[in-house]
Amino acid sequence: MKSEDLLKVAKEAVKHCYAPYSGFRVVALLFGCGEPVVGVNVENASFGLTVCAERVAVFKAVSEGKRDFDGIFIYSPDGMPYPCGACRQVMAEFFKKDFEIIVTNGSKEERFSLGKLLPYNFKL
Repeated sequence: MKSEDLLKVAKEAVKHCYAPYSGFRVVALLFGCGEPVVGVNVENASFGLTVCAERVAVFKAVSEGKRDFDGIFIYSPDGMPYPCGACRQVMAEFFKKDFEIIVTNGSKEERFSLGKLLPYNFKL
């Protein structure tokens, strides 16, 4: 899918975000394996229990038996949603260093490889 098509899906999914504490809504779409797998951030009053959109998308895909993706498209209308360290490490568990990460706020877009964003990941 093209970035424009992914952005359209992400903008539709942003209504499902649950971000009453930060006000920073994030949608993550895993792409390259049929229809994109959508994840949204889900916050919690106990902040440590909050789950980022990227991890929601990855865990959802894995639980559905899907692991062969080209990349992840991360969108927020509230700012540039760079993935946190925990999300980068979860992606490193399931995807290769050339896995593409596209970050956008709808007007600006940046592209990275997972290897560039997390050059020294934890692997057993």
